[in-house]
Order: sequence, then C-alpha cells, then structure tokens
Amino acid sequence: MSNRLATETSPYLRQHADNPVDWLPWGEEAFARARAEQKPIFLSIGYSTCHWCHVMAHESFENAGVAAVLNRDFVPVKLDREERPDLDRVYMTYVQQTTGHGGWPMSVWLTPDLKPFYGGTYFPPEDRHGRPGFVTVLHAITRHWHEKRDKILAGADEVVAALRRYAAEGPARAEPEAGAGEPDFAEAASEALTKAFQYFHEAHDPNWGGFGGAPKFPRPSTLNFLFRMAALQGPGTAIGAEMLKMAGFTLRKMAEGGLQDHVGGGFHRYSVDERWFVSHFEKMLYDQAQLAVSYLEARQATGLEVYAWVARDIFTYVQRDLTSPAGGFYSAEDADSLLAHGKPAHAEGAFYVWAKDEIEAVLGAEAAFFCAHYGVKPGGNVDHDPQGEFTGKNVLMQRQSLATTARDCGLGVAAASDRLLEGLAKLRARRAQRPRPQLDDKIITAWNGLMISALAKGAQVLGDPAYLTAATRAAEFVQRELYDAGTGILYRSWRGSRSPIAGFAEDHALLIQGLLDLYEAGFEIRWLQWAERLQAAMDAAFADPECGGYFTSRADDASVIVRLKEDHDGAEPSANSIVALNLLRLDWMLGLVGARERAAKIFAALRPQWTATPQGLPQLLCAVELVMDAPRTVVLAGDPAAADFRALAAVLAESLGPRRALLCADGGAGQRWLAARRPHLADMKPRDGRATAYVCENFACQAPVTTPAELRAQLSA
Repeated sequence: MSNRLATETSPYLRQHADNPVDWLPWGEEAFARARAEQKPIFLSIGYSTCHWCHVMAHESFENAGVAAVLNRDFVPVKLDREERPDLDRVYMTYVQQTTGHGGWPMSVWLTPDLKPFYGGTYFPPEDRHGRPGFVTVLHAITRHWHEKRDKILAGADEVVAALRRYAAEGPARAEPEAGAGEPDFAEAASEALTKAFQYFHEAHDPNWGGFGGAPKFPRPSTLNFLFRMAALQGPGTAIGAEMLKMAGFTLRKMAEGGLQDHVGGGFHRYSVDERWFVSHFEKMLYDQAQLAVSYLEARQATGLEVYAWVARDIFTYVQRDLTSPAGGFYSAEDADSLLAHGKPAHAEGAFYVWAKDEIEAVLGAEAAFFCAHYGVKPGGNVDHDPQGEFTGKNVLMQRQSLATTARDCGLGVAAASDRLLEGLAKLRARRAQRPRPQLDDKIITAWNGLMISALAKGAQVLGDPAYLTAATRAAEFVQRELYDAGTGILYRSWRGSRSPIAGFAEDHALLIQGLLDLYEAGFEIRWLQWAERLQAAMDAAFADPECGGYFTSRADDASVIVRLKEDHDGAEPSANSIVALNLLRLDWMLGLVGARERAAKIFAALRPQWTATPQGLPQLLCAVELVMDAPRTVVLAGDPAAADFRALAAVLAESLGPRRALLCADGGAGQRWLAARRPHLADMKPRDGRATAYVCENFACQAPVTTPAELRAQLSA
C-alpha cells in the first residue's frame, strides 16, 4: 500500500511512495502528528537523481524491519531539496557545522517544533568499518529521546540560536589588530581579487585541469571569475594569459574526459577521480547551462572553434532530451538505470558505458579507429571499481588528440573527424535501445533562468537564431505557467501544473539574469520590463533592509526556523552574487532607483566572507570588480531584425571584453519606455538610414558609428 507521498508531484518523493516507511511530506500534517505523539521527526532530504539517495533507499527505506523502527519511534518526513532549497540550506548548514561535512542524502532528526538535534548524510544499514549503522543510530536516538529529552530540547534551542547568530553575523572571524582600520572598498576588493587568483593558481591541476584533487566538480563560477579577470587584465598580459590558460585547459580536459557524454552530449555531475574520467553519471540542467556559458566564453577569449563545438553539443542534448513540448526545461536525468529491459537490476552509469564487443558489433571495421581514440579495452578500462559496477565495461574518454588518431590511421583530420562523428551517431542509435535513466521532469524556475542565459549567449556568440527562439520559448513558458501577473508572485516549479511553492531568492535572481541576457540577445523590451518588475518583487520579499543582502526564503513561512543568506558560490552561484550583478546591470541599463545602493549593501553584508575567503565567492567577485568600473553601455539604434543592425550586434559577441550593457533604440515603444528612464536615449537614432552604434562610458558617448569595423575599433580603444 502506498504512503502519503503517492499524491505528491515531485519525482523524488514519488520514488518513495511504495516504501514501507510511513513517509509524510513536509507540512503541517507531519508537524501536528509529531506534536500530538511527542515524537522526533526524522527528516530525509535528497533529490531524484542522487545515486547515494538511491542506495540508502534500497538498503534502509525499502527494508520492512527498518521501516518498523522508523514508523514506531519517529514521524518520517521526506523532502525534495530541489523543491525547497531554503529548508535544505538551513539543515545542511547545521549538518556541516556539527559533522564537518555535508551531502545527500541528508538525514536530520528534529524536535516537534522543527529544531535539529542530530544529523548526518548517508548511513549504512548495519554497523561497518567503525561507523554506526542506521538502525543503531535510530535505537540510540530513541533511547536518548526518552531518557534525556530535556537535554536534547535545550541543545536544539542552542543550535537554533547559533544558526540565528550565523545568519546575522556570518562565520566567525578574527578581530582586526588594535589600531588597524578596515581598508576602504577599493583596497579590500583589490586584495580579494588577488587572493582569489593566487588560490586558484596554486590549486590548479597542471596535468588534468580543475582545482584541487578528487572528487572534481566543474564549478563554473570559478571559470566565470577567471574569464572576467582575464578580460579586465587583458589577455595579452601575463596574469590575463595565465587565467585564460587555467580556464581553457580545465575546459579542454573536462571535455576530453568521461565527464562529457561523448555519445549523447552534455556533462555529468562530477568526476570521482582527478582525470575527469569516471563520473557520477547524473546530468543536471544547471550544469549544462553554466558550462555552455563557460565554453562560449572560452570561444570568445581564444577564437578556438573546439569550444564552440562543445557548447553546441550541450545545446543539442538539452534541446533533445531536457526540453518539454511547451518549451520549459526539465531538471535532470538520473545516474542509475536498468541493466536491460524487463530486468529489475539497476546500476550506476549502465546507460553510458560500453563493452568492446558491443562497439565492434555496431561499428564493424571502424571499431579499431574508434576504440583507439576513446581508450576502449577488451576487459574494460576502469581500473578502480570498488562497487564492481564497471566490470568489462568502458567509459569513453579521449585518450589522444584527433590529429594523432588521424595520423595513426593514415587519415586527414577532417576525414577522421567525419568518421568519428559517424561512429558516435551509430552508437547513439544503439544506446537509444537501452533503458533510459529516469527523467526528473520538474521544471524549476531558477534553472530555467540559467538555461535562458546560456541559449541567449549561444545565439550571440554562435550566431544561431534557433538558440534565441529556444530561450524565448522558455521565458514565455515561465511567464505563462510559473508567474501570477495579478499578485506578482513567481513560483518555484511546474510538473503538469504549477507547484503551490512560491519561488525563492535564487528563482528571482537567476530568472532576472536570464531575462537581461535574453533582452541583450533579441532586444525585445518585454523581457527588460518583466525583469524590472521581478526585481521590485524580489526587493520586497527577500531583501534585508537592515543588514543588506537577500535572504534565501520569504518571511511568511513559519516552518523555516531561521532565514539564511546564501554566501557561497557552489554548484550553482549564490542568489546574492547574481542579484548583485543584476542590480548593477539594471543601474547601467535603466538607472533603476536604489539599485547601486542595494548592490553596495550586498557587498557590505558579505564583506567578511569575500575578504577572508574570496575563493568561496568567485561569482560575487565578478560583481565586486564591476562596481569599481565606470558604467559602460552600447546602444544600437535601428531595427533589430535588419541585417545592418545584426552585423553591429555580432561585433559585440566576437571577443571576451569588459562587461557592458546593451540597449536598443528601436524608434518605437521600446525606445520610448527606455527614454523615460534614461532620457538621453530619446535622441539616439540611426544615421543616414543605417543602424548606428553609440558606445558610452561614465555617461559620455563616443561619436556614433555605422560599420562593424568602426565599432570594433571603438571597443578595442
């Protein structure tokens, strides 16, 4: 018999609907039961494509004996972290501060009033290797709950008080030396940018790329920082060249490794080794979006077409496998899948790995060429396989350059490339016959914002209008299905229908960023207008007017025991980092009242973090750098659909230059709306009937130009 999760829309919660555990979703029903029965809540947080969530579910939550203990002594609650990132943030902060590590599945025990008193991540079913098993932990907590409840409740109160101090003050930091004044903003910013560069330079792996050792995560915000700083320093300088070298080398090694799905496109979540070889095979929309931008920026910075190829592969994968018929983008694909149709056994990566004889059966005489390029071996190429999941299997990884493979096979590079692409297409057709990993078909506002940004940039850099069309469809989907124009409320997710969960700070910040990027790619004023409205709604719902910065959650949810501010750029950039950039862009573009001041308050609120450990906030450092520059804007006057206008716009995407805002003086309603905010735009018109560019900095514009060559010269001056 199914439990209460059967009526939920979240794919993660529905995965547990047939567990013998009497799960309840997060909400008042669970809280009331805990209060009435005076039982602690066992809160299990995960997401649908999490491999170790599946492992713990199979070992413990599908076990009738374990379920009996949970059902008797606790109120078991399941939470999808992707639906409630605010709650995940609160309890993850607790787990990290009490255990020194975090991750998913997250297991937290709460008092009936939702205060945490014990937590961890994955627990094995039985005691092993000196680590207590899940049942042992359950019995110990039950015993302490009955025997030492007052102590537990007092400790939980102290925990919440500590979390509130953390929310108000940030992490503990050393007091400045007596008599030492705090440096001014420019000095502090310069020092932070230097410290961050030094950190990444020392952490960079010169053999395999990335920063630090295994496991390796892409973390695009680091790459964003390196590209921004390279543009600021100038790619011809020693520091600028070194930054481009680190970022470009990392992107090449990631694309060569098993982290990239060479057959189907897109990237897996992270690599368990230092070579980007063996991955945890889930694919997340937010990784695809951010990495596409990184590869596009590498293309702009270097002019190398290889980076554009990878970006196109990401877009092809997303449009083929993660795009809904209505235009929104799905969240993720699982790491695990069935080994074969009709069989119950699952394995991680089963959809993606290959036996050599299967490749030979598909490719025939071309197999030797293909196997040499991708390092395929008869007995499998995964040497370290503690779970025994890759026995006899191969993870595809480019073991040598295409030029080397072509030379060894007596082919030209172009012919070798064509042969490789033909082989990948044949393997893709064969792989389509396998059981696919589960698709998490939630459409999350924040992640769609990231993908809108990526496609908008793809349209600019690659000159492909299809990407602009895809970005526009996604924005229209979010506006239609996830936004209530009457109330101004933006919602978190959609799956068949809109979730009742209102959006969080990250949903607003990342969607606003996407709309600003979409405007700059297609110059439709409706997206800039909506971005302005969303920023006002975000200010009202999330801003901290006293201390600065933006809370993750709204103030009207009593189940959130403490409102935190995201202060770390991790797998996704923090909302505070993105909203700081958005506010500065809105100031440059619209002169939005108070925008620059609110950005300054973010920098002040998070100053202890970005000055002490700037490597933790590389995306925010991009905004720190931006605020020290004079406002730069390029206004293009003319018809955005005209060839001469598009030729000028294309110049702005040719290279990775200093960040600037783009506006369109279209001679119509869009220009009138902009001129009401920026009066000087009213007089900007095409010259002699030709599209015209006005390059402006610090509220002064250079002479208008009408040819790509003239615009190029002004931008490089």
